[in-house]
Amino acid sequence: MAMNFVPLDKNKHKDLKVAVDPAFPYAKNTHLAAASIREFAQLASAMPLVIIQDPKTNNHHVVAMLGMEPGKNLFLQNDKWDAPHVPMNIVRYPFDVRPDGEKLGVYVDENSDLLKDDGQPLFTEEGEPTEFLNNRQRLLGDLANSEMLTQKFVAKVVELELLESMQLRLQYANGEGRNVGGIMTINEKKLFELSDEQVLELHKAGFMGAIYALMMSLGQLNRLIELSNKSDNPIKSMQMEPAPAEQPEQAPAQ
Repeated sequence: MAMNFVPLDKNKHKDLKVAVDPAFPYAKNTHLAAASIREFAQLASAMPLVIIQDPKTNNHHVVAMLGMEPGKNLFLQNDKWDAPHVPMNIVRYPFDVRPDGEKLGVYVDENSDLLKDDGQPLFTEEGEPTEFLNNRQRLLGDLANSEMLTQKFVAKVVELELLESMQLRLQYANGEGRNVGGIMTINEKKLFELSDEQVLELHKAGFMGAIYALMMSLGQLNRLIELSNKSDNPIKSMQMEPAPAEQPEQAPAQ
């Protein structure tokens, strides 16, 4: 069923309840999840972070790689989330924060399977937000602020031409091979060639830590290989290399 996000209304949704499932089953078919700058350090210890470009808008986005194939989340198998951290954009669901007039408002997906009678109530009998909803609203506020900063971060690394297009050469246990393209990361050589003024600007903006988090997160590609051994299509080996001029396959945007 298609998502249907509507503004959260204490009168219309006074009896609404939301189930909490630590396995995040709704993310089972999600192989890329948007990542925001304030969670880079945590996510980098668990999963690869890369930058992709939306072919429709040409906008760049930071995403966490949850799998190698569309529709397959390797971190979610056997009804269990197999990582110490979960991207905030997965945790927030079925809520979202979106423009509502001249300000940001909380939205809820009325078609979500998480809306259940035995879930957590959103409002008290007096129509006030419950502690559960207050916590979710704080999460959404943090996420909105982090995403705005993420956009500034991405714009800066694009401006400084720090990005390098890469591809992953996969070899599966069944003998099949596959190239995954459409991903970008920080070019270390270009980073070292920045002027002192540019490096200082990145430091003052709080972006240097984010840059190194992205670079260090690529070590978690081995984690995806490990997790694939529990799937029906294990990966035998993986090699990351600069992408050729024409890539045979593009990693789809969110």
